[in-house]
Amino acid sequence: MTQPIIGQQLPEFSLQAFIEDKFLTVTQDDLKGTWGVFFFYPADFTFVCPTELGDLADQYATFQGLGVRVYSVSTDTHFTHKAWHDASDTIKKIKYPMLADPTGSFSRAFGVYDEQTGLDYRGTFVVNPEGNIVIAEVNDNGIGRNVDELLRKVKAAQYIAKNPNEVCPAKWEEGSATLTPELSLIGKL
Repeated sequence: MTQPIIGQQLPEFSLQAFIEDKFLTVTQDDLKGTWGVFFFYPADFTFVCPTELGDLADQYATFQGLGVRVYSVSTDTHFTHKAWHDASDTIKKIKYPMLADPTGSFSRAFGVYDEQTGLDYRGTFVVNPEGNIVIAEVNDNGIGRNVDELLRKVKAAQYIAKNPNEVCPAKWEEGSATLTPELSLIGKL
């Protein structure tokens, strides 16, 4: 049986990335002391992927305002990311690094690599400033994600990090009531 990924430390990595008409190398050191989102997707030049990455691009400024670094990841090369950027108006909106994992090693570390196809499943992972994975979600490739829900979850994770004696109930939104786990609540919710 595999060990749950929640609470695990972000693996060491060094990946090529494409961002705003340039190539750069991104490593785990780039996330030290900050929140991070890794948004794995199957492949460039596909169908559901640009809708998700475009949704993420539309909300990117909000993530930045929360101090969150965002990275999309696929098994394509950084050269393919650039070609997709140059060909697609949706992908041209992206201002976050698009990480290239052509060997699948980073994707395997998160458990989203499909050995039969060489592609990633739709995996979303949030890493806290200590480098621990605090949110993990994996979808089948035909099921697109909702970035508004990801944003809600990131806000909840940040709230709980600042208020460790509280928990966020279902559908919690920023500014709404939280719960303080205590014996008097058992059986009353």
